[in-house]
Amino acid sequence: MLEIDRLPADVQRPGYDRSQLKTRMVHIGFGAFHRAHQALCSDKLAEQGSDWGYCEVNLNSGELIQALREQALLYTVTEMADDSLNTRVIGVITAALHGKGDGIEAVINAMSQPDVAIVSMTVTEKGYCHLPASGDLNPEHPDIVHDLAHPTAPRSLPGLILAAIRRRRDAELAPFSVMSCDNMPENGHVTRNVIVQLAQRQDAALADYIQQHITFPSTMVDRIVPAMTDSAFKQLSARLGSCDPVAVEAEPFFQWVIEDNFVSGRPAWENAGAELVKDVLPFEEMKLRMLNGSHSFLAYLGFLAGYEHISDCMADRHFRAAARALMVDEQAPTLRTQGVDLHAYADSLIARYENRAIKHRTYQIATDGTQKLPQRLLDSVRWHLANGSRCDLLLLGVAAWMRYAGAVDEQGQPIEIRDPLKNQLAECVANSEEGEARVRALLAMKAVFGEDLAENAEVVAKLTSFYQQLTQQGARATVHQFMDHG
Repeated sequence: MLEIDRLPADVQRPGYDRSQLKTRMVHIGFGAFHRAHQALCSDKLAEQGSDWGYCEVNLNSGELIQALREQALLYTVTEMADDSLNTRVIGVITAALHGKGDGIEAVINAMSQPDVAIVSMTVTEKGYCHLPASGDLNPEHPDIVHDLAHPTAPRSLPGLILAAIRRRRDAELAPFSVMSCDNMPENGHVTRNVIVQLAQRQDAALADYIQQHITFPSTMVDRIVPAMTDSAFKQLSARLGSCDPVAVEAEPFFQWVIEDNFVSGRPAWENAGAELVKDVLPFEEMKLRMLNGSHSFLAYLGFLAGYEHISDCMADRHFRAAARALMVDEQAPTLRTQGVDLHAYADSLIARYENRAIKHRTYQIATDGTQKLPQRLLDSVRWHLANGSRCDLLLLGVAAWMRYAGAVDEQGQPIEIRDPLKNQLAECVANSEEGEARVRALLAMKAVFGEDLAENAEVVAKLTSFYQQLTQQGARATVHQFMDHG
């Protein structure tokens, strides 16, 4: 348990009166990223006199919420570079709830309090119950099927928010804004889609109310926050002289771009390092394709090659060169960003990846691939197909995902696939032979690839060639050969 009195003198404590905070925001998904990003930004504002506090919600796991409660809703964030460490205690949380332990009714009630002006979320792409290829609601998702039958006892994120919107409308309370902070292009648009489409299936009048009164600002978030390991916790405890099971570590870099579209007010996040803009999409696409796309590229190829961390991939000059070439040659041309030096941006990303103090595991990034591929790699593939240009590195990244989805690594050891479509992936693998048959079977997953890519003979041929090369030669040799010969 975190003991504030035992912390070293150089650890920054809250310098504000926490009793003056009001629960104006409910955040769903009290994961590592939120703790090191949005909560940190809001904590910096509290130091400037802001009274915007958070009610934190986890819908599934309750261990973190319980640990947070046991240490007076406080935790630490440590920013780590190769040559520096900086730790601060976050005090901006006013309440914490667990959907299963406290009950969904308690969560809906929290979102229905008059002071709440923003409901935000970091639940990863799979939490939206959407079809990644289109961004629409997936009506066959088990939680959506349940919520259509039981709208007042929801299980899904869209159903939960919809229940709170209904209750606030019926109580004639001011509407709140719904803000996604997950890595999806136009994440506000996706969030609006799934909630409105669910409402249309439940209550047409409620759907109309949402379209008229609720805003869904899009955001772009950027900070590398690796999952905490036992070793990381042990080292942190030794340094702090106190155990903090809610602690997170992050790189020093921080970026948060927010569409300024809030129906009932917002914190002045721009005073704590955020950027408030009219259109987030160019920033989102730049980050999703150049950073997240290269991360996924390195995750699958690096994991298969035996590299545990992104910084390990950077120590291999061929992997380093491949990641930069992917960014500059194949992702940058697809972007609509104005006034940004994309070559300099690529160089800054490579420098961040080289930070050995940040242990960002390739396996962590490789999770939920079916939800990530469309916006990170496939949208760019489609751009190149439409423009008649080459995208071999993008297709190599997709082929590496296909090889990884086979669930057996290059040493013949099983890979534990963590993905909401893992059963469909397993079925595709079980019912197809290695090579072109495997490639075609995976391409047939329309929720991921749509229909167009499976019908493109050039795409099928190149994916098959790369897949066979990965299978026969291994990821390391494939990347080395590609970068040596092109």
